[in-house]
Amino acid sequence: MKLNLKSAEIQEILSGRPLNSYPKYSTQILVLANQNAQSTRPSMVGQMSDLIQEFKGASLKEWETWYIEKYPDAIDNATDKLLPMVRALEASARAIDRTVVRKWVEEFLIDKTFAGLKFQEAILKKIAEIKNESYRLSKPEEESKGIDGFIGDKPVSIKPSTYKTMMGLAEVIEANMIYYEKKKTGISIEFDF
Repeated sequence: MKLNLKSAEIQEILSGRPLNSYPKYSTQILVLANQNAQSTRPSMVGQMSDLIQEFKGASLKEWETWYIEKYPDAIDNATDKLLPMVRALEASARAIDRTVVRKWVEEFLIDKTFAGLKFQEAILKKIAEIKNESYRLSKPEEESKGIDGFIGDKPVSIKPSTYKTMMGLAEVIEANMIYYEKKKTGISIEFDF
């Protein structure tokens, strides 16, 4: 037998009480506001993963009592820090009109998509600049050999950093390797030639 439990169901089973209901979309707004306000950071409310290990009780009521004794002001402090961010998001949402939405959609579909899908050229250009060399993208016959471009006269292949850990790759690329990792704020690049 295979059984799947949803997070909400686990919470209900362990707490013995039904989940709170919230106005539509409000939890998404609260999560976003909390990310921005950082109102439930360990410095505000304690390191929850450590605290639950430290806790020796068994029930939700015991946990609640234990936690509130240890951090008596945490819930109110986090609430007081979160509410102004919710109000700021509310004001920002009121400022969003069709023009703002259209600009965002256009930037997302045109600029960000282009940059996201063409980032290999940005990598080539940046490394060539660092090495004071020229660069060019590969031609179709070079691409078929795993070459993504050239920096000076050196062929290079641009692969995600996870490529290094792939076992049993039959592919042999006769090129200098450049590895990248996409981050929240851009890409991290690694090369050694």
